[in-house]
Amino acid sequence: MAETASLQNLVAMQCGPSMELAIQAIAASLRRGGKLMTCGNGASAADCQRIAIELTGRVTKEFKRPGIASVALTTDTSFLTAYANDSGFEGVFERQVEALGKRGDVLLGISTSGESANVRRAFHLARKMGITTIALVGEGGPLSSKADFAIIIPSSLTSHIQEAMLPIEHVICHAVEREMFPD
Repeated sequence: MAETASLQNLVAMQCGPSMELAIQAIAASLRRGGKLMTCGNGASAADCQRIAIELTGRVTKEFKRPGIASVALTTDTSFLTAYANDSGFEGVFERQVEALGKRGDVLLGISTSGESANVRRAFHLARKMGITTIALVGEGGPLSSKADFAIIIPSSLTSHIQEAMLPIEHVICHAVEREMFPD
C-alpha cells in the first residue's frame, strides 16, 4: 500500500507536464473535427475501452455535454480475431489506424511494458499519416520514443504501473471534457 501511495505521489509530480501536453493535443484534434483512437493489450485494452466510453458518453452524469469522438481499437472482436488469424496479431491496430484514422486524429497507445509490437506498428503508421501519437507507458521500452508525447510512469513493476495508469486516464478524460465544453 505504501509503495502504491508513493508512486501516485511521484506520478503527480513527474507526469503532470506530459499529461497536460497530451490533453491539449487531444482537445486540439477534437476541436478540428478529429477523433481519439486508443489501443493496447490485456488490461491496457480494458483501459482503452474505459477512455472511449467516458469520452463518447461522459465522465460524470452531472456534466451534460455532447459526445466526444473516441474509439477503442480493442473492441471489434470479429475484426481482431479474423485479422490476427489471417495476417498476424502484430498488425491488428495498424490496420484499423489505416482504415479509420485521418490526418489530425490522435492515437493513444497504452502499454505497461512499452514493448507491444502491435501498438508500436500502429504508432509508426499513424505518424506517417499525420496522426498525433501519445504513449502511456511504464519506464523503459521503446514505445515512448516512438510517440509525439509520452506519459511515463516512473516504475518498472507491472502492478504499480497499472495502478498509476487509471488515475491518469481519468484525469485525461475529465480535462479533455472540460477543455471541449468549458462551463
